[in-house]
Amino acid sequence: MQPYPVPTTREQKLAFARSVKDRLLSLHGDAILAIGIYGSLGRGTDGPYSDIELHVVTQDNVPIQGHEFILPPFKLELSSATVTEFREKARRIDDYWPIRSGSYVDVYPLHDPLSLFEEVKKIPLSVSDEAVKETMKQFMIWEPYETVAKIRTNRAEGNLGYLPTGATDLAWQTAKLIGLANRRYFSTRARTLTEAAAMASKPAGFSALATAVTAGELSDRERVYGLCEELWTGLNDWFSRLGISYMETELPF
Repeated sequence: MQPYPVPTTREQKLAFARSVKDRLLSLHGDAILAIGIYGSLGRGTDGPYSDIELHVVTQDNVPIQGHEFILPPFKLELSSATVTEFREKARRIDDYWPIRSGSYVDVYPLHDPLSLFEEVKKIPLSVSDEAVKETMKQFMIWEPYETVAKIRTNRAEGNLGYLPTGATDLAWQTAKLIGLANRRYFSTRARTLTEAAAMASKPAGFSALATAVTAGELSDRERVYGLCEELWTGLNDWFSRLGISYMETELPF
């Protein structure tokens, strides 16, 4: 038995995915409405160490168990949902929308007699402007605002070792906001910062901090702190231009 991870070709992964599809259909038959590959293999951008991710969509009254396992040389994640659950997940709008949506848009069908994947791929991109802005507002409160407070607190207390972590968190959180604002999902988490920096609408200061994070140039703590402050100013100016206010003028209750 070979240790994992080991390189495999796209053809090998597709052949294994098809064998899994055949096994599932032999076990569950018509209870399964669709099986498709998502992730990098579904997009056709997989590398030699990419895993295999499968959607398995079932009739509403016949849920089946999902699995995540390693059968060398393959790692496979089998995400199972009833058809109602699958549509609801594709419709969900939250801070992970730019990360998750691609798994519903870029699907390589293995079994889809009802063209379900073609139908569902339109759902994530149909979210309203109001829903996007509300999600951005809530996420700004939940994450970036708190992250900047932690960055300032740790610098004030002399805990400069936290600054690279805080800067990375702030860049990652801002990238998700950029994906939301542009209605664009990322091809992979590994390219989130570079893809966000290339989008049309983004806050001033993001590209500089994203470049520092992706290049690993985080040893100069004061420079890192300055980049975070520049992005924070840019982030608030950007929200203002987008017409998103996340602060209250009085108690909301």
